[in-house]
Amino acid sequence: MTKRSTRSTVTFSNPFTLPGYPGDLPPGDYEVLVEEELLQGLSFEAYRRTATYLTVFGTGLRAGRREMRATSERDLKEALSRDAAITKTNDHSDAALSPQEDLK
Repeated sequence: MTKRSTRSTVTFSNPFTLPGYPGDLPPGDYEVLVEEELLQGLSFEAYRRTATYLTVFGTGLRAGRREMRATSERDLKEALSRDAAITKTNDHSDAALSPQEDLK
């Protein structure tokens, strides 16, 4: 069976969670690794996703370590959608900063 891997980067603007892992992950850029296998017996080339991993950098006692956390495409898309919704809400909030006094 022929396999392939692709890497991409996703960006979270806010802290986020993934099912099955405790605590929030910090905002930032994360590498995503997708593994797929070639489907045999078709008249055209097609692949099936077999695994999705998110690369997470350790903090505290695990600082400097890199961990590949298994996740699903659905869970990752949902986390990105929640992040986008939070960012959109924050960008359109009714709160406003008061203007600075002119100190001339």
